[in-house]
Amino acid sequence: MSLFIEQEFDNTSMDQTAQKADASRQAVYRHFGSKEDLFSSAIAGKCLTHHLTADDFRQFDCPGTALTTIASRFHELLQTREAVQVYRTCVAQAETHSELASLFFKEFPEKMVGELSNLLSGFHEREFLHIPDPHFAAVQFLMMVHGEVRMRIEPNIEPLPDNEIDRYLKSCVNVFLKAHAA
Repeated sequence: MSLFIEQEFDNTSMDQTAQKADASRQAVYRHFGSKEDLFSSAIAGKCLTHHLTADDFRQFDCPGTALTTIASRFHELLQTREAVQVYRTCVAQAETHSELASLFFKEFPEKMVGELSNLLSGFHEREFLHIPDPHFAAVQFLMMVHGEVRMRIEPNIEPLPDNEIDRYLKSCVNVFLKAHAA
């Protein structure tokens, strides 16, 4: 991911990737297939690192615990340098390389919304929460968590203090739980 951030997508080659990974070019192609696959895999790896995958979501039985944990993990990922830079790169190159934005969207926001939708659907089916449209609710929750923190990070404005972030995330979870009480 660091090469894509430092040099942008066009200027990053599979040869450079192989050199940085101390692997052969053939090994990189065999493992990833293409630069696009490598980019997608790097994004998926960040989700894995921050425990935002389908397997991670399956562990939750309590809506409050689930949403608090997911909000925290999602926030942590959003504020990483890599996530901010990848997002900026996708936006900056949207006109000339729309496939980058599509790859990013497919690997992160779309999967994240899908996994959260599945979790919320399960809470609805077990009557823990009332969520007739889990997809819509998942998008609302994630955008609520996105909040002021991301609005400050993207243009490189001083971040909020940790205690304010914690207070905000707890408020997001409480508002969501109240709105969808069974």
